Amino acid sequence: MHYLRSNLFLFILTIVFINCENAFSQNPHFSQYFSSPLTLNPAYTGKFNGPFRLTANQKNQWPSINNAFTTSTVSYDFSILNNQIGYYDTWGVGILAVNDKTGNNFIKNNYYSISTAYSKALDEDGRSQITLGFQGTIAQKRLDLTGADFADELNADGFTGSTMEVFGPNQSMVKYLDLNVGILYAISTNDENSFYIGGSFYHVNKPKESFQGGNNFLNPRITLHGGTYLPIGLYSSLHASFIYQNQANASELLGGATLSFNLNHNYEFPTELYTGVWYRMGDAVIPYVGIETKGIRIGFSYDINVSSLKPASLSRGGSEVSIIYTAAFKDPFKKKINCPKY
Repeated sequence: MHYLRSNLFLFILTIVFINCENAFSQNPHFSQYFSSPLTLNPAYTGKFNGPFRLTANQKNQWPSINNAFTTSTVSYDFSILNNQIGYYDTWGVGILAVNDKTGNNFIKNNYYSISTAYSKALDEDGRSQITLGFQGTIAQKRLDLTGADFADELNADGFTGSTMEVFGPNQSMVKYLDLNVGILYAISTNDENSFYIGGSFYHVNKPKESFQGGNNFLNPRITLHGGTYLPIGLYSSLHASFIYQNQANASELLGGATLSFNLNHNYEFPTELYTGVWYRMGDAVIPYVGIETKGIRIGFSYDINVSSLKPASLSRGGSEVSIIYTAAFKDPFKKKINCPKY
């Protein structure tokens, strides 16, 4: 039964990604969207206090169904021309690599991006800022049909027949250029809190994406996100955020909050523990725990599936790990900007 369920799911993926003229591609996304800034919004490029930032993410979604989606990312972004632009302005540049595997390596996707964003202070204290970002991506998608099952293979004994589907050497890979834009507004009332809202528009140029030469175009993805962090005591604070995404006929709403606790009661060099929960509407409950010290934050979350897919997924939505390292300024008096803290 498990074999049939897994192969049936792989067959469905085959239909969706190859044969449906109106299908749109799965976009890599994370439950810890707040820990994957350059896949969330190009406007986050360089939006942090420090000379550079390194980020890595790993997600295994629905592992009980042939490892349906396995996604890994690594990014590096930094600020430039700090002495040539406004005191509270920032100009960031970043690079991003994403590896995404679908259906137990049935489809392998690689994305290589470069992004830039300029953050402009709207007041003399830098507490109100608006940021505009741009991102260009080279995408490469490859089919590995070694373990694929097609409709004409299905018989009374399962997927044991042979297929008449034939893919030529030029029909197993797709390459294209993708363009994304984003905007972010952040405001602080006292330098100890932050309120922010942003939006991004991915696949602006609607690149052509088809393995068999059809006229399939990648539908634009619109994302709206926002949040806040607030001190709620001497050694604790609240971090809350949401994200809404829409692409073609698919949409996602995810929101939640976490509490952070300053374990060593040190404001300048804190060691913080994060505990919280997020909820993806109609799909999953997502507990989260993280630890941050000396510029390094490590987060772990787990999607507990509660949707109609639960019988197949066995409630195992998937695990996710994130690591962010933000280097500290060597100059203790270096200007600091109002940064949304994820």
